[in-house]
Parts: sequence; structure tokens; C-alpha cells
Amino acid sequence: MTNECNLECRYCFGEAVEDVAGDFSGFDVDYCLPKRISYDVEVLRGFCEKDPECVLTFYGGEPLLCVDEIKQIMDNVSAKCFMIQTNGLLLDRLDSSYVNRFHTILVSIDGDEALTDFYRGKGTFRKVIENLRLIKRNGFGGELIARMTVMEQTDIYKQVTWLVDNAEFSFSSVHWQLNAGFWSNDFARRNFGKWSEESYNPGIRKLVKFWVDYMENAGCVLRLYPFLGVAHSFLFGEKASLLRCGGGWINYAVQTDGYIVPCPTMWGMKDYYLGHVSNAEPLKLPRVFVGEPCIGCEIYGVCGGRCLYANVTKRWNVEAYRLVCGTVKNLVDAVTDELPRVWRLIETGRISLKDFEFMKYNGCEIIP
Repeated sequence: MTNECNLECRYCFGEAVEDVAGDFSGFDVDYCLPKRISYDVEVLRGFCEKDPECVLTFYGGEPLLCVDEIKQIMDNVSAKCFMIQTNGLLLDRLDSSYVNRFHTILVSIDGDEALTDFYRGKGTFRKVIENLRLIKRNGFGGELIARMTVMEQTDIYKQVTWLVDNAEFSFSSVHWQLNAGFWSNDFARRNFGKWSEESYNPGIRKLVKFWVDYMENAGCVLRLYPFLGVAHSFLFGEKASLLRCGGGWINYAVQTDGYIVPCPTMWGMKDYYLGHVSNAEPLKLPRVFVGEPCIGCEIYGVCGGRCLYANVTKRWNVEAYRLVCGTVKNLVDAVTDELPRVWRLIETGRISLKDFEFMKYNGCEIIP
């Protein structure tokens, strides 16, 4: 919808300012995309009509800066589902008649008030929680996913468990994404290695145990998407030989100028333009695949490649990516170690296999 945003978060705006001189050689990048959606809604309607299973997700920047355009699209474009990824600050500006039509809302919140405001700006947490309460009061009954960005100030166990059990606003669905490999100069000035090995990885193992303990005690499978997606693959015997987020093979992004790219993160990368919304066939778009080192990895069939943008651009060095891959392997191992207990809970009827089913490709990358 737009590349503009009403926040200046540390891991997005802040990192971009630090990385302004970062090398992006080897790619033809258009840095002058329209700030807001610039093609006609009729064009989008024609594109979506060619896909009977069309799901539209509003994305930015902050998509709710374009409230009128969102309403116009929802009024004129047929989709099986509408979803939105938002920072939540402007949810009160969209009429409840539209909000309540969303199948899923992914709202950016990084944990408790102190951490969220540290990353995203003072007062952000309170306004987001206020708006979430408002949409609930006004009848929103879809899935609400807390979407965390995680870096060195995050205690993953503390913050995820807080999100699912607190007096402010409890979430049953949580997703997180590591801020890793998006910028070229940040690894050297950060403490990612020490944090990932001493805090994040042990925290993930502790969190997986909490997740299964919760199944045991409450008879409920919390939708902690990184665990949910990996466990689902093991429980149902699936291979993830393609990106778990769906990027570049079942999920695509339409830029503000109408050109189609594999992933919103790859905006402006002309080498990866896959067509234009005015004349492309949504069910015949080219597929884009990760390359090495991912496809040669022993857990590629579980991970699926983690991130196309990171794999293609290689903004971090080999040693830095080794640390990132170490976090993935740790998460997969932690889930694997708990599978016998999960199977016992299924066999005794405490939970069921059905509890692990979820809407795939909904904006949760599964592999953080």
C-alpha cells in the first residue's frame, strides 16, 4: 500500500540510517518507487479474479496510512480472505465494518511495554493495546497475531510468555522474526553472536518446554508459529523444500507501482521483477528458489531456506550467517526433542493433531 510509516523503529528506520552507505552492488534497485499505491483498483480486481483462492494482505510501510484505499479495495476486489500487517497505531481509523472482515490481523508488538517502547517509541505500546481492545469490543473475531521483531534487547522466553499471559492483553498467537541479515553494516556493531548463543538459543529451548507444558496443563496448543509450523511438519510427515513463508512460489508482493516481487523485503530489486499486476497471471508467476548454502544443509527439508532476501543478497558474512543458521538448528532440535511428549499428549487425547493445523502463508515466516 505504501512505503511510508508513522514510526521510526530502532530495527527498521534506525538501522536504515546507520546503513545508508551499505554496499548493494550487483543488483539493479529502483529507489524511487511511488510512496503510495499508484495503479488502478480495477487492475487489481482483474488480477485477483484469475485466482479463485486469492488472499490479499495489506502491507507497508504502514498500510493504515492508506485507509481510503484499503476500503476501496475491500469494496471492489473479491478475495477469499483479507489480512493486514500493521503497527496497530491507526486501527481505530478503520471502520469496524472493515476491520471485522479481516481473517487475520498481524500486529507489531515486541513484548511488554518497556521493550516495545524501547524498540518502537514511547507510548507505542499503550496506543496499540488500546486499539486492540477497541477492535475486540467492536466485534473483531478473526485471528490476532502478535508479530515480534527480535534482537539483542529481547529475552525471548520472558517476552513470549508475557504476551500469552498478562493482564494487559493476552495473545494466543505469536510470531517472531530475528533482525538478522537485512543490513550490511550492522553485524560488526552489534552483539548478535554472544546474545544468540547465551540468551536466544537457551531461551528457545526453555520456551519450547513451556509450550508443551501448556499443552499438558491446559489441553491447548498455543499458536506460537515458529514451533507450530515446525511441529506440524514433523507430525504430518511433510518436507519443507520451499520457503516456509511461501515467498516466491505461493506468496508474492505487489509493489506500489504494480510490479510483482517474491517478497516485500525485495522491493525495487529489478532483477526479481516477475511481472506487472496489469497483465500477469497470478497462478503462473515464475518461482524463485534459494541457492547455496541453504540447499546443501542437512535441515533444508525442515527449514526450507529461512529467508530468500538473505540468501540472495548475503548482506552478512559467512560466519555471521553461521550464527543465524545455528539459531534455526537449535529451534528445530528443541522442537524435535519434545515430540515424544507431544505424541503422548495426542495419544491420550489431551490434545489432537487437528490442533496443529493453521492457515499457511499468512505472513508468519515460521523460521524466524
